[in-house]
Amino acid sequence: MNATIWGSRGSLASAGRGTVRYGGNTACVEVETTSEAAILLDAGTGIRPAGIALADRGTPIHVLLTHLHMDHILGLGFFRPLFETDREVHIWGPPSTTRDLRARLSRYLSPPLFPVRIRDIAAHLTLHDVPYGAWTIEGAIVTARAVIHPGPTVGYRIETPAGTLAYLPDHEPALGGLDQPRWLSGYDLARDADVLLHDGQYSDAEYTERTGWGHSSVSHAARFADLVGARTLLLIHHDPDHDDETVDELVDSARRLRAGGTIDGAREGDVIDVGGAATGSRSATSVG
Repeated sequence: MNATIWGSRGSLASAGRGTVRYGGNTACVEVETTSEAAILLDAGTGIRPAGIALADRGTPIHVLLTHLHMDHILGLGFFRPLFETDREVHIWGPPSTTRDLRARLSRYLSPPLFPVRIRDIAAHLTLHDVPYGAWTIEGAIVTARAVIHPGPTVGYRIETPAGTLAYLPDHEPALGGLDQPRWLSGYDLARDADVLLHDGQYSDAEYTERTGWGHSSVSHAARFADLVGARTLLLIHHDPDHDDETVDELVDSARRLRAGGTIDGAREGDVIDVGGAATGSRSATSVG
């Protein structure tokens, strides 16, 4: 199982000279389990180049949204497969007690925010509420559970015989306490994962000023990874104000804190061998 990082930034896209290495696109990760379908985690601005790579292949696509904050759905209107006639696309999102998924996505995919309405998309689009439990997508076991973040938010666990990936890009487990693993938010999703992609937006100093905003400091992410026994931790959802050098410093500080396993920062264009937990960087526009 391979995972490609198409977008690693959080909150707001931040392209520029200072974000070349880690990237400026917001969250999107492609998980390749078989050649029969594509799984995309989140639909931030990184889903635009992912869609270019997936265009005209004809295979079904499953987009798994962690939540509906704008930085995680903004790329949907620019996702090329949605405009391919009869292309099979499934979008999964956390359920809400007030509006169904179509109604919530339509608040973005409609004027005045976007010129094309969701009803005018050419693809064969099916919207699903995420079940709180496990289900199967093309042979991969996918599990979703609610995690600590403002609004309905889930994390995902994807398991195949080749390895296990956990994805929690917006997560503040410190609010629930990091000393009780059995009751820890996200514990079941991330337990013994080969690769854990986890929120690492803040330094410790920044976190003290933004407690309750729904994100983690890198030290919290390192502590969480140790508690769940993840083999490799990749920090993701980099703050838009953090340039590459700042992210380097945060990754280094997290490495000093972790008791076991490895730590790196998720970079746009990285392709991760989940079972082998190895990364290799290549240009995102050339993937596929």
